Amino acid sequence: MSEEISDYGLAHPVHAKSIPAPRLNYEPRFPADLTTPIGLIGAGGISQHHLAAYRNAGLNVVAICDIDHKRADERRQAFYPYAAVFDDYHQLLADESIVIVDVATHPRERVPIVELAIRAGKHVLSQKPFVEDLSDGERLVQLAQDHGVQLAVNQNGRWAPHFSYLREAVHGNLIGDVSSVDFVMQWDHTWTADTPFNQIHHLLLYDFAIHWFDMATVLMGDAQPERVWASVRRSSYQRATPPFLTHVGIDYPTAQVRLALNANVIHGQEDRTTVVGETGTIRSFGPSINEQTVELWTEQGVASPKLHGRWFDTGFAGTMGELMCAIAENRQPSNNAADNLRSLALCFAAISSADTGQPVRPGDVRST
Repeated sequence: MSEEISDYGLAHPVHAKSIPAPRLNYEPRFPADLTTPIGLIGAGGISQHHLAAYRNAGLNVVAICDIDHKRADERRQAFYPYAAVFDDYHQLLADESIVIVDVATHPRERVPIVELAIRAGKHVLSQKPFVEDLSDGERLVQLAQDHGVQLAVNQNGRWAPHFSYLREAVHGNLIGDVSSVDFVMQWDHTWTADTPFNQIHHLLLYDFAIHWFDMATVLMGDAQPERVWASVRRSSYQRATPPFLTHVGIDYPTAQVRLALNANVIHGQEDRTTVVGETGTIRSFGPSINEQTVELWTEQGVASPKLHGRWFDTGFAGTMGELMCAIAENRQPSNNAADNLRSLALCFAAISSADTGQPVRPGDVRST
């Protein structure tokens, strides 16, 4: 490894030896039997990514439900022509052949649907953000346990190829103890200005950044966060109503996680994640969440794995695949709802901090 002297008189590496990338199990897993009947409730815009991912993975969607019967039928024709179509989710839940229900509605309508699905004996994959109140989430977790079914959350970012590889590298101790995680994003979220999302004041911190709060929880493992700082601002030129600038700091006893987001970037977009550990650094970067390059830097050199898949739609397949594997293996899925409440606690703390200008301890704020 060659070195040069920086402006501060410190030697630093400018070149590193290229080494083979470690082979990590970052791709989604599926059970041997893919015929488990799945029902989808909620045929809105995001549902096309669910259905495309399930179809490509060979999964068995047998019913699609939406209050707009025409929209549900359009999804059926596009992805699963032989699926039944309902405009009343009670009818779907009454179908005893359906084993798993994917609930892809908005959060407020989702809680009673998830509750009735659990009471009907269905395993449930809930869209994110899981709930608007931690108490609702805790109640649903307990209800699922009482009825002997699995309740998972569709945190599909966990199975985005770059995030999944980072997760496996960190959990495999390839970079040692983690001291910092930085998520830096400059992207175009302006499409929301003409949708109902424009009415969500903390659109970035709640609906969007929940993926990054979840990845913070995953990457930090059992470490317990102590406090969260957050701030939001509107830029001078943004058209959308919610603040499109935000930064968040999460303090752990011996580490920090930081998020810096600008959602109104039309030119020169970039998504970058850097995880620094005692014995190495792993970084992912690219122009979008679907186009990422990963580099693993250690004393041995730098490795850049060639990853397969994209967040859209590999990540969506991964969440359902993990739930199906958990059912087949009689265990909790890694994206179980109880674990997801830790991510939501970070999210709610960040929202409260942004509103009050004060640091907030995760768990002290119970709702949005």
